[in-house]
Amino acid sequence: MGSKERSKEGKKGEMERRKGAPVPEAGGLQPRGAGGLERAGPAGAEAGRAAEAAPCWAAPTTATTGMAARGPAATRPTLVGYSSSEDEEEEEGGRGAGAQSACRPRLPVPADLPGGPEPEETFRDDSSRHGGRVRGFPHERGNWATLVYLPFTVQEEFLELLELLLSRARTYVSSLAAMEEFHLSLSQCVVLRYHWIQPFVRSLREHLASFHRFFSVADQVKVYTNQNKTRTFIGLEVSTGHFQLLELVSEVDRVLEEFDLPTFYKDPSFHISLAWCIGDLSGRLEGQCLQELQDIVDRFEDSAHLLRVHWEQIRCKSGNKYFSFPLR
Repeated sequence: MGSKERSKEGKKGEMERRKGAPVPEAGGLQPRGAGGLERAGPAGAEAGRAAEAAPCWAAPTTATTGMAARGPAATRPTLVGYSSSEDEEEEEGGRGAGAQSACRPRLPVPADLPGGPEPEETFRDDSSRHGGRVRGFPHERGNWATLVYLPFTVQEEFLELLELLLSRARTYVSSLAAMEEFHLSLSQCVVLRYHWIQPFVRSLREHLASFHRFFSVADQVKVYTNQNKTRTFIGLEVSTGHFQLLELVSEVDRVLEEFDLPTFYKDPSFHISLAWCIGDLSGRLEGQCLQELQDIVDRFEDSAHLLRVHWEQIRCKSGNKYFSFPLR
């Protein structure tokens, strides 16, 4: 066979082989089963693997390219962010993960962390909000009014006696108001800096750990005023149990001295305050009024048992914090 014939035969065979081979279109897609589409060729395999690795919100779609291709208009896959149901919920509260976190409520910071900042105080010095009471010392940020005392839990019969006493006393001073809670003080009201509270409480706990429960009888009506004469009180003074109370005060005073704070009164009149009023009105309540009040106490049914107080714990109040020290 001549060279020209062999040349023609070779060209013919080459054309037949080309017709039999699949020729992918530029940017064309091949089926990938029911799961989706896969780009043909090596570049298409890489794109397919990228699509598998993409997050669930990235899904392929078709978009017309700006470049002309041979044959019919070619289509190429692009990644478009579709919102899942979770993304839609996030967008309702704000865009992105940062907005979602911002919408979640913050957990409270644990209180009294060592070295932590003192809590913010919202203060407005308005005596009308406290029945006209005036502060014994000016408010200053970081200063916490602190008191050590024995809490007195009253019974229903005690409240009946209190009502009788108030009704009679108000005929002399109409502005008298009953105490909201009842206690017997073991210290003056002193000022603690915020960072002193925990050390102060620890020292109190150590000094008071050895004390046992005891009882007192508070059956003597007395009239009191505070140091600056801005308030007047009616109280029941202790007649028995005085010695144990002095021992407690002695230990509390030692703790106060550690922090350079004023100690309790030298000759204290231990009492449970019952009622109070603004100003020094002791002159109106002493004398005849005081005698009438004492008669009410003495004649009250079972008053001897009612006014016998069993002390079971000591408390310390510092600002809005309360600490309890159970007696043995």
